[in-house]
Formats: sequence, structure tokens, C-alpha cells
Amino acid sequence: MNIAIYGYGNLGRGVEAAVKYNPDMTLVGVFTRRSPESVQTLTGAPVYHIGELLSFKDRIDVLIICGGSATDLPEMTPTLARDFNVIDSFDTHAKIPEHFARVDSAARESGTTALISSGWDPGLFSIARLYAGAVLPSGNDYTFWGRGISQGHSDAIRRIAGVVDARQYTVPKEDALASVRAGENPTLTTRQKHLRECYVVAEEGADLERIEREIKEMPNYFADYDTTVAFISAEELKANHRGMPHGGSVIRSGISGISGEHSHTVEFSLRLDSNPEFTGSMLVACARAIGRMHSRGEVGCKTVFDIPPADLSAKSPEELRAHLL
Repeated sequence: MNIAIYGYGNLGRGVEAAVKYNPDMTLVGVFTRRSPESVQTLTGAPVYHIGELLSFKDRIDVLIICGGSATDLPEMTPTLARDFNVIDSFDTHAKIPEHFARVDSAARESGTTALISSGWDPGLFSIARLYAGAVLPSGNDYTFWGRGISQGHSDAIRRIAGVVDARQYTVPKEDALASVRAGENPTLTTRQKHLRECYVVAEEGADLERIEREIKEMPNYFADYDTTVAFISAEELKANHRGMPHGGSVIRSGISGISGEHSHTVEFSLRLDSNPEFTGSMLVACARAIGRMHSRGEVGCKTVFDIPPADLSAKSPEELRAHLL
């Protein structure tokens, strides 16, 4: 299967690295808005300007779009779905239905297949919530993220005027997490579950009060959370915040029995050394699935709920039955 990468930041590099572990995949190239001569890929994959993309239309089975959810993907994904089978990792949960509708319209009109909001949340965590809720229909879902760096939230901060660079850590509140794991089924607000820690490098002379206010009031990202903002130097950011760790847990507490006398807890957890590399690995697996679904004539926009699990795997149905079932 021939795939290509659209956008070459942390996530694009994560996708590139993931391809080496999938022998049924070939990376056609990386497409960037920058000058191709200025981009050095990790594996020596060829780099092209996005203006050349349409000339590769017949050579790319699936295009993996590695842009930010704040401003890139809402425009990129429906536009590119008119010519390619595409995948994105759009992670603004509140806007997923709107994004789906726009991408679905473009893909159905052109006969392409698109997958949105693929990664680990939304993505793997979404599947965990669906499975656990289906098995335990009487219960409560809880999702905790972190402690780790959110790529989408960090990117949203970097889009603010006067910001040079930024890292945002999502931090679960330990008392809330302990209560859920104990099966107490607490009612928790967004603010009660997580903290958001922001480390920001600002331009010299920038209005720091304005930047902090814009961060804390940003809808869908920070407005509903207890958020701290620390302004630091570029050197400190590089020294102390270089990595991209993340993780989290999906927990479902539910009951069974005629009178609800038995309680159960289902937990699915991730601990990630590299958020973009793990997300890239999920996108590559989903590229396999979308390529297979398109070959069967399935068009329009899809989510991870629509993917048959076997389509994600490079193993044959016989191998899956023999070794994983």
C-alpha cells in the first residue's frame, strides 16, 4: 500500500517512523508547505512541495494529513478528500460532528474514503469507551489524560500572536482518579478531573497578560479547566520540556445482577514515551484499514467505530484466528 504524508512536524515524523514497522506499506513521499530543500526526513524519504501533490494522485493509496486541529485540519481534510483517500487526527471533540459532515460531503461527492479523528483519543480511547459501555450498559464512563504533553493544545497556544513556542501538560487530579478506581462513581466536572499546565516562550516585548488571558479563555481547549501559564526562556523549554510523553486511562464502572448487586470496573490505559510516534503508529494502521475499505467500494467519511478490527492488522484472517482470538 502506497501512503504519503501531508505536513512534516512532530506527527509527520511519527508517521514516517511507523512505516518501517509495517512491511506492507511504502512511503511515497512527504509533502510540505516549506521549501523541500529545507526539509531533511528521518529515513531519507523524498520531500515535495504541496503544489506537486495532485501529480501523485494515481500513486497514493492513502494520504495521512499531519496538521493541527485548531486551524489546519478543518480546511485541509475536506479539501484533500476531494482527490485522495485521507486520514486525519482531528481531536477537538466538540467539533467532531461538524468536521465529519464537511469531510463526508466532500468524500461522497468524489468517491473517496476518509477517516477523521484517528489517534489514541479520539481513536483507541473511543473504541474502549464503546466496548466497555456496550458490555456494561448501566454505568459511568471516565477518561483521564496525562500526565503528558498534548500536541493539539500546544499547537493551539503557538497560534497565539506573540508566542514563539509552547508546551502544554494535561495532568489528572489524583483525588478524582482514585475515587473512580475505587468504584465510587463520582459525578465530576471537567474542571474537577484535570489541570492544564502551560509553559510558554513569548516574543521579546510581547504582552504577557494578553497571551495568558487568551490561553485561559480559549474555548474547547482551556476555558473549562484550571489552567496555569508559566513564561520561560527558549533554553529552559529545550532543556526541561524536550520530550513528548503522554498517556491516560479510560475507566468504565458498571453493575450487573438482577438488583445491580455486583459491580465491575473496566480500565484501558496507555503510557507513552512519545505521543507523536504512537499517534503516527495508529494512523498508519488506520491507513491500511481505509485502503482496504476503499477497495471494497466503501466511500464517504468514517470514524474508528466504522473500521472492522481485522482491517487494522497486517495479519491474515487465518493468522488472527489462530493467534489472537
